[in-house]
Amino acid sequence: MSRFFTTGSDSESESSVSGDELTPKPPGGNYGKPILLSEDEEDTKRVVRSAKDKRFEELTNLIKTIRNAMKIRDVTKCLEEFELLGRAYAKAKSIVDKEGVPRFYVRILADLEDYLNELWEDKEGKKKMNKNNAKALSTLRQKIRKYNRDYETHIANYKQNPEQSDEDEEKKSRDSEGSTSSSEEEEEEEEGVSAAVFLKRKDAGGDSRGRYLKKMEAEEEEEEESESEEDWGSSDSDTDSESDEEEGKYTSLASKFLKKEEDKKGGEKKREEKAKKKHDRKSRRYEEEEEDNEGGEWEKVKGGVPLVKEKPKMFAKGTEITHAVVVKKLNEILQARGKKGTDRAAQIELLQLLVGVANENNLGVALEVKIKFNIIASLYDYNPNLATYMKPEMWQKCLGCIEELLDVLFAHPEIFIGENIVEESENLANPEQPLRVRGCILTLVERMDEEFTKIMQNTDPHSQEYVDHLKDEGRVCGIIARLQRYLQEKGTTEELCRVYLRRVLHTYYKFDYRAHRRGAGDPQVWGGEEEEEEEDSAALMERLCKYVYAKDRTDRIRTCAILCHIYHHALHSRWYQARDLMLMSHLQDNIQHADPPVQILYNRTMVQLGICAFREGLIKDAHNALLDIQSSGRAKELLGQGLLLRSLQDRNPEQEKVEKRRQVPFHMHVNLELLECVYLVAAMLLEIPYMAAHEFDARRRMISKQFHHQLRVGERQPLLGPPESMREHVVAASKAMKMGDWRTCHRFVVNEKMNGKVWDLFPEADKVRAMLVRKIQEESLRTYLFTYSSVYDSISMEILADMFELDLPTVHSIISKMIINEELMASLDQPTQTVMMHRTEPTAQQNLALQLAEKLGNLVENNERVFDHKQGSYGGYFRDQKDGYRKGDGGYLRRGGYRQQDRGGGGNY
Repeated sequence: MSRFFTTGSDSESESSVSGDELTPKPPGGNYGKPILLSEDEEDTKRVVRSAKDKRFEELTNLIKTIRNAMKIRDVTKCLEEFELLGRAYAKAKSIVDKEGVPRFYVRILADLEDYLNELWEDKEGKKKMNKNNAKALSTLRQKIRKYNRDYETHIANYKQNPEQSDEDEEKKSRDSEGSTSSSEEEEEEEEGVSAAVFLKRKDAGGDSRGRYLKKMEAEEEEEEESESEEDWGSSDSDTDSESDEEEGKYTSLASKFLKKEEDKKGGEKKREEKAKKKHDRKSRRYEEEEEDNEGGEWEKVKGGVPLVKEKPKMFAKGTEITHAVVVKKLNEILQARGKKGTDRAAQIELLQLLVGVANENNLGVALEVKIKFNIIASLYDYNPNLATYMKPEMWQKCLGCIEELLDVLFAHPEIFIGENIVEESENLANPEQPLRVRGCILTLVERMDEEFTKIMQNTDPHSQEYVDHLKDEGRVCGIIARLQRYLQEKGTTEELCRVYLRRVLHTYYKFDYRAHRRGAGDPQVWGGEEEEEEEDSAALMERLCKYVYAKDRTDRIRTCAILCHIYHHALHSRWYQARDLMLMSHLQDNIQHADPPVQILYNRTMVQLGICAFREGLIKDAHNALLDIQSSGRAKELLGQGLLLRSLQDRNPEQEKVEKRRQVPFHMHVNLELLECVYLVAAMLLEIPYMAAHEFDARRRMISKQFHHQLRVGERQPLLGPPESMREHVVAASKAMKMGDWRTCHRFVVNEKMNGKVWDLFPEADKVRAMLVRKIQEESLRTYLFTYSSVYDSISMEILADMFELDLPTVHSIISKMIINEELMASLDQPTQTVMMHRTEPTAQQNLALQLAEKLGNLVENNERVFDHKQGSYGGYFRDQKDGYRKGDGGYLRRGGYRQQDRGGGGNY
């Protein structure tokens, strides 16, 4: 039993004995008073609380910590406490399932999400954050958004009625704490008020200022806490004076500590008075703010975005604007360039204002040129990261500035610009001497070209945005052409080579349809066009590249020019010029030492060379040109048209970024399906006759491993249906050609599906299809003769011509070549136009016997080498022998010939 209740009898006896004393003794006898007045004992009183109160108090404390962290913008602390809050809420799950989600928990979730959204929109504030807070902000924002999905309905209900008071929750908590003391009840009330300060959400319809970042709120809360502390102090003093009077009122200790109805009503009154005082303070503060701002109205702005202020004036009022003043101001602006915290957009605006000031005061063209150079450089510096590309508005502004600069330079040829001019030797004002400005227009245009490539690399190629960006290429090429004309008059040889290469790089991959139709004799082209408007791309490439070949001193520019020239020749079916230029350049010998962009250009050139040879009917040359690219299995990567997923494991993120910057824009891509189809068809036309000719040859080599792989894949299929993909069409055509059936082979290679996928993509599609039919007929004839020559004694060439729909001279030519190359053991009977077979080819059984004999011979050779390796050569019979052979007068003799030689040569001694 509790010790408070054991002294009840003593108190009764003591009170009866000492009845004539003026002051009644307190209940509890000699031991009761020390227990009641001991402060240490009061501090350590045991309180029995429910599991709900414990869990909710833990949640409330964590929420207080989060509120404090929100006030001081400590997002890292918010993240840590939020994770603890989630764990504590998971522990209280059983209680929450019974009681429902507490309103204060829903409030902190809603407030925290709004708080994080405000911080996220505050761009300036994010820049000033330290690294840990910025990282914690993004992490916590993702977590809270994901976490709040489970409480969307609760949060929505709360946001619809955010002004609902917490009296219901406080009443519930008071009812559940009926066994606590009155002093603890007052303490809980004060704590409840302070918790309300932390957990109270501001009115949803209030002003549009930030809800959590206000100093006034923090000051009001501190005033409340100080007032509550004063109340506590006064209550302490009151209790000392009133304790003695109250002691005589209780008949037992239990009755003293039980809560009475008067205490409950008094506590409710106190809370109502405090809430009323707080409401009055808020209303007074809002009235004062309205009085201060009577002259104007509140302006609602987006959180985090600063108000647009009046632009600062460039110069003080009354300042005389001269060249020196403007140059000094220009240097002041440029000194902030590249520094941390510099507003790059504002810097560009200031420079543009400075140009306007210079023009208003007629300070000369040279100063305007100097400022425009710096404006373009600032536009390039707007994105400090090398991997990011220009925004569309900045890109358009950059193009406009470069065009304006070129206009000024063409209009004032007396201005001399160069990157070697020192700033001290610049002449911006004196018209009597040549005007000199430091700057290089070529470098700016080269950077512009690189930015254009970067924009095309980072735009989705299947979107309308890519098409819109591609329309800017006309402006880019126009700027390069104008710069070329300018440098032809004033530039050095090196600068001309650089600008010529830029022009070549924008020309080499484009098919010249106008020149193609003109070569075909189209009357519309000749009649409807103005002559001398533009030179053909072939003549332009020839002129530019020859100048680079003769004048360039750097190997890289010359190498790029040669590869572009070869590519352009091959694209326009000028096979022999392209082949001769490639062979004369000897680039294939040392291209492995070039940098990766040049290697990608070389691979693109070789691919285009192979496709050109295929169009011209040179199947073997086409196969040789495409072999290296296609056999590697990495054609996409080698051509700079994408990265392979399997190779991503071998490179780190930095290397991957570098690889992506080397990619070729989509409009310059080579069709990979067309490339593979051309390679497989060329391999088929070479491999199938070779396989038929060497069917029983054990040492038969493969011409194309990739083609054999496709054949094996086709043979492994359990069910052979009609071909669907391009590869299946080629495999089916190969099987038909093996049997000598050229018509079926032709149907598989040239049909509507293959036309749409491959053949219609060629500029002269009908010519390519006609060439394919002829090649299939010729190679099918060769395959037929190799396969069935053993069953014929003789065969008429006229019958062969009818079978394969070839003219007689062509059949005669093919058979004659086969006989001369000893591929076919036969002879031609000219009068009868008949092929007479010589029957020298071994039969199938004889072929197998020959293969067995050859394998046994290899086995004997290997055994002899192994035996000699084990025994060694010590002298006598093995002296002067090496690997079972001995060198004699007539050459190397096999083992066993040694004694025979001694016997035969005995008469010489």
